[in-house]
Amino acid sequence: MSSTTNGQWYPPEWPDRIRALTSGELTPAEPRRAATVLLLRDSGSGGPTVHMLRRRASMAFAGGAYAYPGGSVDPRDERPVAWAGPSRAQWAVRMGVDPATAQAIVCAAVRETFEEVGVLLAGASADTVVEDTTGEDWEADRAALIAHELSFADFLGRRGLVLRSDLLGAWARWITPEFEPRRYDTWFFVAALPEGQRTLAQGPSETPASQSGATGSAVVPGGMPSASTEADLALWVRPEEAAAGYDRGELLMMPPTIATLRALQPYATAADVLAAAEAQDLTPVLARARLVGGEIELSWPGHDEFTKHIAPTDAEGAGAGGSDGSSGAPGAKGGNPT
Repeated sequence: MSSTTNGQWYPPEWPDRIRALTSGELTPAEPRRAATVLLLRDSGSGGPTVHMLRRRASMAFAGGAYAYPGGSVDPRDERPVAWAGPSRAQWAVRMGVDPATAQAIVCAAVRETFEEVGVLLAGASADTVVEDTTGEDWEADRAALIAHELSFADFLGRRGLVLRSDLLGAWARWITPEFEPRRYDTWFFVAALPEGQRTLAQGPSETPASQSGATGSAVVPGGMPSASTEADLALWVRPEEAAAGYDRGELLMMPPTIATLRALQPYATAADVLAAAEAQDLTPVLARARLVGGEIELSWPGHDEFTKHIAPTDAEGAGAGGSDGSSGAPGAKGGNPT
């Protein structure tokens, strides 16, 4: 994997795959449904912080990149589940999908947030939320969900909980480029950390950028070992600080991650972000690749900062001077889509 002078993620195999796509030699894979959550917490000053995970360097996809908790829709996310907040039909209208698909995507967002960071957007009633998700019994359920031994509907039912869909706001939608072998149609949601809950992590562990050894593996101060099976670091960070690390080439990110980080910067509180979610454009962002005089032009509509022109010599040089990476493709378990 290579990157540009900032933290843009750019796999060296992309030029060859793009050329194969434009020549008709490559048939795009069908994207799988996925969801990810920008979990927010007010910091008291300077705007809200967002929870981010650093993907393990050993991951086959986007190792070392910073992302948000999230992953693929489990077919069981369509099962009947206790529900509070906007109805499935209302979510379907907002998202432009059918009610069953809307439920599955919202369930995936809530489930993956609990699986990866231990935060649960659910309560005993439509106006309450779980205050504490720590302890051996919660950890056992989380492990069972991750291992697909327990469905999310059964998990909520057994604990007498209802999914609080009103705690989520739909924020964006990105689809993995057609030249990627694994493709995902990823919905981005925003949510505030419920009062009394905390993200899973143990003890502080900081690694200065000067000791990181590679672009994208730097750590923002305050990072902690992650409880996620797909990440090795978890942290709360102000969007502008993470974006600055990306701009300096210290933090590796994919286009939807940095694009959504920048979109958070104008807001003073997590509540302000959630209030703004209803007006966000959910038109899917899908990368476009075309050949112009033998040169590859790669762009993401509406996001000019990611546009790249790749000369034939660059393509032969394993992607030198290329662009940031996949728009929302989760990893091995269907994991982190950002």
